[in-house]
Amino acid sequence: MPQTTLRRVAIIGGSRIPFCRSNTLYQDQPNLAMLTAALNGLVDKFGLTGVEIGEVGAGAVISHSKDWNLAREAVLSSKLSPLTTAYTVQMACGTSLQAMAQLGAKIATGQIDSAIAGGADTTSDAPIVFGRRFAQRLIKVANAKTFGQKLAAFKGFGFGELKPSSPNAGEPRTKMSMGQHCELMAKQWGISREDQDHFAYMSHRKAAAAFADGFFEDLVIPFAGVKRDNHLRADTSLEKLASLKPAFDRESGQGTLTAGNSTPLTDGASAVLLTSEDWALARGLPVLAYLTYARTASVDLVAGEGLLMAPTVAVARMLRDANLTLQDFDFYEIHEAFAAQVLCTLRAWESVEYCRDRLGLRGALGSIDPAKINVVGSSLAFGHPFAATGTRIVANLAKLLNQRGSGRGLISVCTAGGMGIAAILEKL
Repeated sequence: MPQTTLRRVAIIGGSRIPFCRSNTLYQDQPNLAMLTAALNGLVDKFGLTGVEIGEVGAGAVISHSKDWNLAREAVLSSKLSPLTTAYTVQMACGTSLQAMAQLGAKIATGQIDSAIAGGADTTSDAPIVFGRRFAQRLIKVANAKTFGQKLAAFKGFGFGELKPSSPNAGEPRTKMSMGQHCELMAKQWGISREDQDHFAYMSHRKAAAAFADGFFEDLVIPFAGVKRDNHLRADTSLEKLASLKPAFDRESGQGTLTAGNSTPLTDGASAVLLTSEDWALARGLPVLAYLTYARTASVDLVAGEGLLMAPTVAVARMLRDANLTLQDFDFYEIHEAFAAQVLCTLRAWESVEYCRDRLGLRGALGSIDPAKINVVGSSLAFGHPFAATGTRIVANLAKLLNQRGSGRGLISVCTAGGMGIAAILEKL
């Protein structure tokens, strides 16, 4: 019989490998190896060797065709029981947070008692493929039964067909990169270069301080000889950031997004263990926090809405579901795809017109205390392996709430395709 009373979804903890700039320390590491390492980090941390987990949901944004069964292959490569069911999910930068929301719903309704959500991404091992025309020739060759048919498959062949096609991070509908879209958002909302640089500077400062204080000792596990994120710049300064040239609008003289206030292409993986309270109690595992709400939303980027503004909608709807205000939180984890994206989001929530006309509210959601935002740093400092960012954030926030002893935290993640996902964690 289906369960009529929803169970609380416990967050036990997370594990991730160090995040590294693409084409540096992980250039020979595929998604499978990285995701497996993140899973084994949870196994070692919580004594899960040989344990059958209810389900594992994980994915990657940039992947090879051989990775179609990535989550299941990672489970089979890990120390978890091979009886553990796994599925692969993909929602751009919200991939692992979406997996967590899906798995949390299954725990809440009693379908499963335990789950692992996670993600991995690498652009160092990006799939390079031939163009469609040459690929079709190769298929014809593979299906040919005679030598003559094989030769016929190459009739009209030109060497230009050999030009490889690499993954493109641009939006298929607009042919613009995420950075170009965010430049438009920064101009629309009047976000200054100085404010963006300061926000990026503080992300590095807070992350460096958290590492120095030992906050990440039980969250980041060594992998491939790497012990710490290699993008983090403890010695950065506002002067260094101000010296960088615009990265996405180089012609108008009005560009404000740079390599310093934007996240770099990054390789890495992360995972989080979710359970029912009874499952955790039976194994003597303390609960750090609880997943209580999650919401997704999208914007019409083709019609001109800001590509990365969907979290403003998701958060507003989630607050309505939870009967909370934007100020009812002790921590805010807002994914830093770009400093400008975070600042646009904050300004939109402060705008009476935007909240009324776009979000359907009577007034502005209001301001957030800056001291509560990304208190141990975020993507601008750590980097952003697309599918791994969501569970990286969840693990950080759950630990922060547990250290505080009580409280509530809000997560907001923007994604490609004009989508966003938000969640609430609570320590009761």
